[in-house]
Amino acid sequence: MNDPHGFLEFPRRPVPARPVEERLRDWDEVYAGQATLPLISEQAGRCMDCGIPFCHSGCPLGNLIPEWNTFARHADWRAAAERLHATNNFPEFTGRLCPAPCEDACVLTINADPVTIKNVEQAIADQSWERGYASPRPPERLSGKTVAVVGSGPAGLAAAQQLTRIGHTVAVYERDDRIGGLLRYGIPAFKMAKCHLERRIGQMRAEGTVFRTGMDIGGALDAADLAARHDAVVVAVGARGQRELPVPGRELRGIHQAMDYLTLANRVTEGDFETPAVTAEGKRVVIIGGGDTGSDCMGTALRQGASRVVQLDINPEPGDTRRDGEPWPVYPKVYRISHAHEEARGREGADPRVFASATLRFEGDPAGRVRALHLVEVEPEGRRPRPGTERDIPADLVLLALGFHGPERGTGLMRQLGLVLDGRGNFARDDGFGARTGEPCGPSARTRTDGIFVAGDAGRGQSLVVWAIAEGRSAAAATDRYLSGSTVLPAPIAPRDRPLVA
Repeated sequence: MNDPHGFLEFPRRPVPARPVEERLRDWDEVYAGQATLPLISEQAGRCMDCGIPFCHSGCPLGNLIPEWNTFARHADWRAAAERLHATNNFPEFTGRLCPAPCEDACVLTINADPVTIKNVEQAIADQSWERGYASPRPPERLSGKTVAVVGSGPAGLAAAQQLTRIGHTVAVYERDDRIGGLLRYGIPAFKMAKCHLERRIGQMRAEGTVFRTGMDIGGALDAADLAARHDAVVVAVGARGQRELPVPGRELRGIHQAMDYLTLANRVTEGDFETPAVTAEGKRVVIIGGGDTGSDCMGTALRQGASRVVQLDINPEPGDTRRDGEPWPVYPKVYRISHAHEEARGREGADPRVFASATLRFEGDPAGRVRALHLVEVEPEGRRPRPGTERDIPADLVLLALGFHGPERGTGLMRQLGLVLDGRGNFARDDGFGARTGEPCGPSARTRTDGIFVAGDAGRGQSLVVWAIAEGRSAAAATDRYLSGSTVLPAPIAPRDRPLVA
């Protein structure tokens, strides 16, 4: 076990990011080459091995955090990797991309600084690969059942790996030209290098999973025909329906959806072309939306050479501490600085975000290009405009990072598989009771169409990568139960489970 006094001996020391001026000159990961194993082992030693580890409550995967912290503390990377992979198919993804709600649920957070769980997780995952502990795990025997997974984001990949390892023959169908979904084209390389994705895809291929790209299921390829050729189908197409901003001037050139912009930038780093069709170079950029996608746009624009970047957030500026309505161990809305914000602040000398503001309209030049954005301050409650607070912000490029309203609607995929939307605008699925008997059958992802299951953001709505992986694992368990009558696969969450909030 860990030293029960480790948190008293060692202060919290996160792995340092590379200097701002260095990382803005390339597309390498912010932490590339920065992790040091002695630091990681020291920080893992701050874990108290609590009797009730509330970090489990903050993580939908149920990661065995105190256990792998103990192994990391003693540099037993093989054992740490085994415990980490017991609940998480892709810890190198979550270690880089997840905002770590587990840290806000750490018992130390009650009156001190939490364990650097995210840093430890990434280090264990990386050591697992470097030391050869992540070898392929092909099934011992085949079941004779076939499964089609539509979509290759984290939910689809997790479902495919679980089902392949249990013995089913799995094919993953991806509409894009490369596997990975938003991991490939939505996440910038400076947050997660694509080599980590390629490495996992290689592992999955060696286990027996088949990948087919350029497959527009529901479009050029009939989804009902796909279902007829397989014993089960897992739909993991994500929540790709982008929210719009219906204000005057939206039709002006130079206003783009954030995900379209990020995809073009990622295709440059993939080597598809030398320069993107939409670039921030030399431009005044305004990003509308205060979430992670907006932050990714900011980091991308700065690396492309934007002259100025501003991010608008309709929400009020959070405080530095938890509010009374957000007690530990919930994930609180507190003031946070992403690496992109740090990079922009270093250039401008101030936070690049404008809080509690809403866009009223866009102004254009005679050529039909956007030249300014007209905004107004809003009240914290009700978001009503404050009279007399209107002003203009110059803009040559505007990026809409307003989130997603669910899966793309009215598609051939929906119609051909008989999918319907629930009250939240996502693909409807059952709540864990047998469709025929009404008896409890464990967490499920089954739809009203026999043999069709939904995983990830397509059924949950826009969420975190850690929830997507948990969704994929649960959907795999439900699918295996349907095909085999029972399952030993873990199902960490049910369709109606939600993050720990006040």
